[in-house]
Amino acid sequence: MKHYGIAQWVDYSRGLTMDAERLDMQSHLADDCPECREVAEFCSRLGTVCREVASTDVPDWVVCNARCIFPARRPEPRKRVVRIPVELVYDSFLVPAPVGLRATWQTGWQALYRAGDCSLDLRVEPELHSSRAAVIGQITNHAIPADRMENIPVYLKAGRLVVAETRSNAFGEFQMEYEQQSRLQLCVDLENGSRGFQVSLKKLMADKTLGVERTALPVTPDTQGREQ
Repeated sequence: MKHYGIAQWVDYSRGLTMDAERLDMQSHLADDCPECREVAEFCSRLGTVCREVASTDVPDWVVCNARCIFPARRPEPRKRVVRIPVELVYDSFLVPAPVGLRATWQTGWQALYRAGDCSLDLRVEPELHSSRAAVIGQITNHAIPADRMENIPVYLKAGRLVVAETRSNAFGEFQMEYEQQSRLQLCVDLENGSRGFQVSLKKLMADKTLGVERTALPVTPDTQGREQ
């Protein structure tokens, strides 16, 4: 006995099959095939429900709420992004220690970059007793200081994975918290993503016992018995 697939029964319930095939399917149902009868009845009920739903006027507020919950976004065509060369202007880890200072402790890292007319001021602060960190930055236009660098997409990427993302405020400032990992890139998109630049973030480890595990200098008495 020849059975029909669900696609054919869907067309049958909607009246889309050819006359000859429709007669054959009706004859098949008359032969009391339980498998095909169950599928045909399901397709018939489904078609009835769909027609009733389509004839119902949905209030605008319901449509608006549905679009907010399930946003229908069309994939945007890939744009060719022009990468702006980046110049490192300042790195706090490369600054020499002041004269006479044996050692210094710094838990954060600060840097200043320039990419075209943009300046990017960054500071990374690791959290104590944690592998997480916060990056605080500001984007400015050093060529046109009055230019407002607001609502600029800024995000962190590890390979192709976006770890964190935000947008700059009215002053070009932004802040993100993230889990530290190797080869993190901070990306800045300009001109609706047609141009942009990216810089590498240093992986920092906060001193969990800052000021406690420093190497102690030996205490030795001088010639008069006093400790030095």
